Amino acid sequence: MANGSRHTTAVVAGALVLLGALASCGTGGGTAGPSPQPSASAARTTGDSPHGAVPSDAAGSTNDLSPTAAGSADRSASRCRTAELSATVGRMDPGAGQRNLPVVLTNVSSRTCTLYGHPGAAFVDAAGGQLGRDPKRTPGAPATVTLTPGASAWAGLSYASPGVSGARAATPAALLVTPPDERDPLKVPWTDGAVPVSGNASSVFLTVLEPGTGP
Repeated sequence: MANGSRHTTAVVAGALVLLGALASCGTGGGTAGPSPQPSASAARTTGDSPHGAVPSDAAGSTNDLSPTAAGSADRSASRCRTAELSATVGRMDPGAGQRNLPVVLTNVSSRTCTLYGHPGAAFVDAAGGQLGRDPKRTPGAPATVTLTPGASAWAGLSYASPGVSGARAATPAALLVTPPDERDPLKVPWTDGAVPVSGNASSVFLTVLEPGTGP
């Protein structure tokens, strides 16, 4: 009976030693088991940019854009912003009952930027109320105008003299000029007298922008 007890004790001890060795192998250097995987929330926090921070064209190469779309993207990236420009109205050139003035936008920033198409314009009174309708855009072939710092572009503003056309007139306090594709206007004091605001021949016209300060 004593021999049986000793045999049983030896078997149990051997089993305990074997289990201890296996446990030691499983926890020793961390190489025996698979590495823990980060949770999905951790991956988003440390690796993924917020959707709003990703440029809209980042998902595709520019090679995927059509020439027209690529040109529009280039213009959007480089276009002049309102805060980078100043606006002035050049000398009036009257002729045959017509009033013609250059509306000039000048790059006052330290970078090169571009303008494309027609600017916006509106006559306003001292309280900021608009006088007359928005100017009509004259047909023309717009081209990208590149403005280095200090360079200018101009658009022609024209209307029939109210004294000749008989249109109802008013004298604006200012002309608001909005660069192409921008929302914020530049305010230019108006010193060129009455403009047509209603009635026959009251339309005001505006041309596309081109390089320089006027004809």
